[in-house]
Amino acid sequence: MLQVLHSSHYYKPHTNPEKQRIDQNVKDEIVDIYMEKPFYGIRRITAELQQKGYKVNHKRVYRLRKAMGLRTVYPRPRFSTSEPHPDHEVYPYLLKDLKIDHSNQVWATDITYTKVSGCKAFVIAIIDLYSRKTLAYNVVNTMDTYSCVETLLLAMTRYGIPEIFNSDQGSQFTSKEFTDELKAYGIRISMDGRGRCRDNARMERFWWALKYVDLRIKEYKSLPQLRRGVQSYVNFYNGKRIHSALNYQTPDEVYEKGLRKKTKDNSQNAQPNTCNPSIEDV
Repeated sequence: MLQVLHSSHYYKPHTNPEKQRIDQNVKDEIVDIYMEKPFYGIRRITAELQQKGYKVNHKRVYRLRKAMGLRTVYPRPRFSTSEPHPDHEVYPYLLKDLKIDHSNQVWATDITYTKVSGCKAFVIAIIDLYSRKTLAYNVVNTMDTYSCVETLLLAMTRYGIPEIFNSDQGSQFTSKEFTDELKAYGIRISMDGRGRCRDNARMERFWWALKYVDLRIKEYKSLPQLRRGVQSYVNFYNGKRIHSALNYQTPDEVYEKGLRKKTKDNSQNAQPNTCNPSIEDV
């Protein structure tokens, strides 16, 4: 009737202003999360949005983030700090098939490196494997045994004594000075197998988070500045960074729950004294 060709007329999709407004709000939240945590993947972003009250799934978050051209930061490590000493005793790996079900059951330690003004600097850390909480750390410019012992004593002063302590076979951790401290407190010693980084995977995951999410991005210029930066990140990691492996809880939350669980289990396992005193005892 209007003499308009079919090929010249196109369907215009109906737009929902309310849905567009909500999508924009979600995009703004995604940008805020990305600016603070560029290392968060789709599922972790989705979990944080859901905690803030947004009714979104991972497919919607993926679509919106892709539309904004945002990508997760994934750098790769390229340096090893585990140098064994041929004369030091090596201990067996105790964590295979071990069920880790409470805080302070197993602690793990390791050393990583970064650069400050072109010079190497090292970060020593100790974490609780149940909660992934960072218990103590040390920022130094040399990898020496004394700094590792100092970090261990700091962790035990703050959080008590673990049942098992796991490390790699680096000379600092196999040294007599370090292992004697563990033995003095009755702590069982566990060490990764040579070339088996998966034996200490949770420790390696923490290094990935620290080094490739914080240190490489901020490029600290001095050792004091690096110490302040590591302290700030550890506070964030323990108290604010949610973990998918922890059911999207923070290490601080899981550590406290793990302590209460240990206390409850110990009280249940304690045998009450049911012996009645005899007349002679009275």
